[in-house]
Amino acid sequence: MELSRRDALAVLAGGGILGAAGATALSRESLPDGTDGGHDDEARAASPAELVDALVATAHVVYPSEVSNVDEFVETYATGRIENRPEYREGALAALTDLNAHATLSYDGRYVDLDRDLRATLLDEVGVKTAEPNPDGTTAERVRYYLVNEPLYALYASPTGGTLVGIENPQGHPGGTESYQRGPQS
Repeated sequence: MELSRRDALAVLAGGGILGAAGATALSRESLPDGTDGGHDDEARAASPAELVDALVATAHVVYPSEVSNVDEFVETYATGRIENRPEYREGALAALTDLNAHATLSYDGRYVDLDRDLRATLLDEVGVKTAEPNPDGTTAERVRYYLVNEPLYALYASPTGGTLVGIENPQGHPGGTESYQRGPQS
């Protein structure tokens, strides 16, 4: 099952995050710089571009194996999600900075630099699997909220990803009452 940039834009538009004019302007270059110069390399805060990379890396851990084109889909969604939402972006960056601290301590590398299996192990060690998502909670709760639930929401709210769980017509996407009266297609 191949996700597309169009799927990501549909999720953003369906969630009221993106207007029609904004779709053409989405790119990594439009993200704020995020450099602060005051931290050493090991403990420095994550940048918005690193946040996008972390969301892509997390998607590779939590998405089903039959999903393809994950990078483009998540990059498009994540850029649109964080571009003009400074409070959300700052919370997500703080969660990533904390996760990077755990990764550095346990595996001597930043989260995005770990291989897929080590990223999955790190998420388990931090307690993300059993954490309730909370933007103001513990590290595990914030990582769950910002870095795990976001790419999962994007997947299952997209027209293509929704078919994985039998939602051919996610809320916010046209289809009318006929789409709700028939069963899932096999």
